[in-house]
Amino acid sequence: MIGTAGGKEKCDWLVQVAGFDGAIDYKSEDVGTRLSALCPNGIDVFFDNVGGIVLNEVLARINLKARIVLCGAISRYNEAVLPPGPSNYFNLTPKRARMEGFIILDYVPRFPEAFEALGRWQSEGKLVQKEDVAVGLENAPRTLMRLFTGENFGKQLLRIVDQPLP
Repeated sequence: MIGTAGGKEKCDWLVQVAGFDGAIDYKSEDVGTRLSALCPNGIDVFFDNVGGIVLNEVLARINLKARIVLCGAISRYNEAVLPPGPSNYFNLTPKRARMEGFIILDYVPRFPEAFEALGRWQSEGKLVQKEDVAVGLENAPRTLMRLFTGENFGKQLLRIVDQPLP
């Protein structure tokens, strides 16, 4: 399993703590070159929250019957004018691959199953998480913007008050 992150510290966390086989620092490394090095036999499954250059480089390296899951495209959310889509999308045709959108609300009936499995994996140490918590409602706009600048390290959360209410 290969991950992408912005910065050495985040990439190190992916490998050393989260158990990824490798990581690509999209801010300082050539994504295509690193994908080729880390995935010399191609890519079978890709879960995409980013879009942009990462998606395009993955599409250039997909295997026969690959599956691409689109869950987000944060690299494009703040663009006033959307750039052209991925130039390597046509690789889906000769590879007979599939690219499909994913929205969690399509799986509401399976939430209990997911909570059970995720909880078990977390208790077994197979699933780890990192949270980046800001405090104070007044910090909500700045906290949200951290997602788009890559300042957050882990799941960005906002605690409304520092202490529990009485």
